[in-house]
Amino acid sequence: MSTPPSGSGRVVTARSEHPAAVPADRLRAALADYTGARREAMPAAYSQYRVESGGTGEGTRVGWRFQATKKRVREQLVEVSEAPDGALVESDTRSSMVTRWTVAPAGASASTVVAHTTWKGAGGVGGFFERTFAPRGLQRTTAELVANLERALR
Repeated sequence: MSTPPSGSGRVVTARSEHPAAVPADRLRAALADYTGARREAMPAAYSQYRVESGGTGEGTRVGWRFQATKKRVREQLVEVSEAPDGALVESDTRSSMVTRWTVAPAGASASTVVAHTTWKGAGGVGGFFERTFAPRGLQRTTAELVANLERALR
């Protein structure tokens, strides 16, 4: 995972854990399928979804518009890599945002998905509010993505 650049802002972290009644291998494959399952499962906060290259796992380059709030919109262009432990790592080429997705078995027919996102946030009062509220919003959207994948795979 890359380290956000130094500067006046602080690193913001959003971590969430989501149980799913789907075997880990199937859920991991769906999460890495940017041309099919993942595209269909994206929450409403994401629009203008496009796959620029690849399509499955490592080497995929995908873009979208992420609307965190009414006024806060990010145009993201994400490059996907895979960590040695099998985690999917999504690095936004236009910002310091990096999301690491891990999927672990939780029994024979269930799994747990962990999404861990970091980025260099704003400084000052705006940064305080970003560190306080942005992680919760991101946790909601990752929960929605996992729930949508789970529904599609049942």
